[in-house]
Amino acid sequence: MSVKLAVLASGSGSNLEAIAQAINDGKLLAKIAVVIYNEPDAFARQRAEKFGIPAILVNHRDYKYRKALDLAIIDILQQYDVELVIMAGWMRIVTQELIDAFPERILNIHPSLLPSFKGIHAIEQAFNYGVKITGCTVHLLSLEVDSGKILKQKAVPVLPEDSLADLQKRIQFQEHIIYPEAIAEYINNF
Repeated sequence: MSVKLAVLASGSGSNLEAIAQAINDGKLLAKIAVVIYNEPDAFARQRAEKFGIPAILVNHRDYKYRKALDLAIIDILQQYDVELVIMAGWMRIVTQELIDAFPERILNIHPSLLPSFKGIHAIEQAFNYGVKITGCTVHLLSLEVDSGKILKQKAVPVLPEDSLADLQKRIQFQEHIIYPEAIAEYINNF
């Protein structure tokens, strides 16, 4: 039996595609029931359509408060009987309401080796700081940004010749590997 996932995305949806491909390849026993995106021009919608997944726009600009946005999202997640929520480039801070609706059932990916370089522009932060190793982390979502229990990490060396764009590409490549793996491991212990 496969677990019903929802993917929340704000941008290109490359992690969404990696997860959907892992499901199609039989590496992840799950089904993406719905994709929720908050930016009208997010390419995640086209990626969802490519895989035949319903995609619903919930534009955060239509909500005066974060709580109202999250309540609208919870309503959709419940309509689709979602069991596990996957944040894949969801660029919104969530409220306690969403966390309480899916306790210990919201996963997020972050482009750094947490607890270092939390928040936005994490790769740029690490690059500018001059670290020699950075990477990506899959973690459980918590109210404090990028602070939930770490589930899986992958280190990525910063090479002397790296540009910021080079480093971003290598980290994203590793995200596409570890996120489906982390979801599969989490589901196995579900």
